[in-house]
Amino acid sequence: MSEPTDTPRPVPPSITAAWIGLMRAQRIVLAAIEADLKAAGLPPLGWYDVLLELARATEGRLRPFEIEKRTLLTQYNLSRLIDRLEGKGLVQKELSGEDGRGRLVVITQDGRAMQARMWTVYSRALSDHVGRKLDESGADALAGLLAKLTD
Repeated sequence: MSEPTDTPRPVPPSITAAWIGLMRAQRIVLAAIEADLKAAGLPPLGWYDVLLELARATEGRLRPFEIEKRTLLTQYNLSRLIDRLEGKGLVQKELSGEDGRGRLVVITQDGRAMQARMWTVYSRALSDHVGRKLDESGADALAGLLAKLTD
């Protein structure tokens, strides 16, 4: 067995450049999409992510931990977001029929309508901020490279 050392491993400049580029691109594109949603009078992208996952789910309902697993939201932020969505009538909470202890989050018709309204702006923003800079083969190549980081 090898002993752990405090000596940092050398990182090739190409790896560092890839990391910096990935972080910058993510920040810039996400900010642009958020700005487009805001300009259209729509809520932030996190709302769309939750509504989309609920719309995709069987009967439009998921437990909060299932939403957390399907999105990039932490449990704390997700709980607060679900409360805001519920306050706007976009979701409702129900007791789980399975055990009566757990909660389910259920998308409402208003939530489905909001998700559809948001997609109209979001899809245009994706085309503007990503599609204009990458052709389909470039997008496929990037998606393939990024998939390697999530395996």
